[in-house]
Amino acid sequence: MKKSDEHLPASAQKQYQVSAKDLPLSCPMPDMILWNAHPRVYLPIEKTGKATCPYCGTLYTLAKS
Repeated sequence: MKKSDEHLPASAQKQYQVSAKDLPLSCPMPDMILWNAHPRVYLPIEKTGKATCPYCGTLYTLAKS
């Protein structure tokens, strides 16, 4: 996921590709606005390369390095 100076809306998309530098993976991610999001939950993505948030259903895919 690209980092920028601005925060992204939480769960604005339903699918994100993340890299190893984004681990440990949480939803919403650290650069997302939290005021309108669900509680932060950490997602186990390392073994399968995919994880789905139990709160919002967003699918995260780990990019191959």
